[in-house]
Amino acid sequence: MFPDILKRLRKNKQKTQKEMAEFLGITRQAYGHYENGSRQPDLSTIEKLADFFEVTTDYLIKGKERNVTDTDLSDDEKKMLAFFKNPELNLFFKEMAQSKEEQLEEMRQIWEIIKKRGLTK
Repeated sequence: MFPDILKRLRKNKQKTQKEMAEFLGITRQAYGHYENGSRQPDLSTIEKLADFFEVTTDYLIKGKERNVTDTDLSDDEKKMLAFFKNPELNLFFKEMAQSKEEQLEEMRQIWEIIKKRGLTK
């Protein structure tokens, strides 16, 4: 499973085995062994690959994300998860990404005022 996932992710990023090997600081042949399954990378290499491909180590190794249950999360994490699942928030972030720097600075200032007044709790 890992070799197939690694190869697919590399191709999706349009990288060669040589480029990946250079990124990892290993030979192209050593990297090729990861993709053909004859060798497994160490944990630090797996973490580096996961960061590069912007996936979790669970996904890289098993092809699926770890199932997080509510019992695994702190109260703050549960609140944050609920906040980010809000569909209106996605629209807000999309609009914010298209905003001018001056508008973003105004938003930062407004946020600081809200925090100082204790309105975030």
